[in-house]
Amino acid sequence: MALPLYQPMLAQPGTLPLPHERGEWLTEIKWDGVRALMYVEDGRVRVRSRRALDMTASFPEVQRLAGAVRGKRAVLDGELVAFGPDGCISFAAMQRRLHVSRPVRVAELVRVVPVTFMAFDILYAGEESLVRRPYRERRERLEDLVTPGTHWQVPAVFDDAKAVLEATRQLGLEGIVCKRPDASYRPGSRSPAWRKVKNSQVADVVIGGWRPAGRGGRRVGRLLLGLPNGAGQLRYVGTVKTGFTDAMRTDLATRLRPLQQQRNPFTGQPQDEPLHGVRWVRPELVGEVRAMEWTANRHLRLASWRGLRPDLAPSDL
Repeated sequence: MALPLYQPMLAQPGTLPLPHERGEWLTEIKWDGVRALMYVEDGRVRVRSRRALDMTASFPEVQRLAGAVRGKRAVLDGELVAFGPDGCISFAAMQRRLHVSRPVRVAELVRVVPVTFMAFDILYAGEESLVRRPYRERRERLEDLVTPGTHWQVPAVFDDAKAVLEATRQLGLEGIVCKRPDASYRPGSRSPAWRKVKNSQVADVVIGGWRPAGRGGRRVGRLLLGLPNGAGQLRYVGTVKTGFTDAMRTDLATRLRPLQQQRNPFTGQPQDEPLHGVRWVRPELVGEVRAMEWTANRHLRLASWRGLRPDLAPSDL
């Protein structure tokens, strides 16, 4: 019988546990990468994104994980991360590994931008589904089963969320995830049993339009961003014009041109952006930005582009 396919369980945004709740939560570092499920079976590893897209060809370095689970079949949940030149985890570096599946190019990138899989949960082991087991037990099974390797780790968990959040802030990491030790794994659910606490205003947004730049409009100058309103349209939340590399600007223009349409996908006309020259697009691409803050009218202030999120669809936001 083939391994069952799972949708990952998701965390809700929240705040640190209160002092009297200490002991009721366990804390993990929130890794600044791309969510992935690893299906280990018959001596090979299949890599699936949060949207169940097959990413196996893009990340060949995790194949040896098949030999690190004691010969058992397993489904592991975690995050794929990459490191920048300074040795720190870098979402920008991870962007270089996404969308690439051509073997020659993948082999080049494996050498210069290798990835590491941070395994934080186990959903299946041997012939047994573990999703109904409490988180604490699943973590014990994960740590017992997986032997750490060059391209995969089982990061530690902690019981002092406040101290870990401060440590992640000092290290420039995204934040933490607090989890109830007695909680089962609910595939596809955004559960209050998992609570994410971030150090900065990082937001997932949908691209609804773009303004071209450069000769012939071959590059993106800025993006118009929104969030789904539940009625098939976007609520406008602002623009982003910084944080792009030249390669990102060219790549985004290439991806957005086939999505162009005459209709404005936002619920109204953006009031803070001149519309002459804006090219509207079908709201299909999700990206991530870092912003100074959300304003009182729920617009992003001083947003900076971080990259596309091919693991997310607008309906996930």
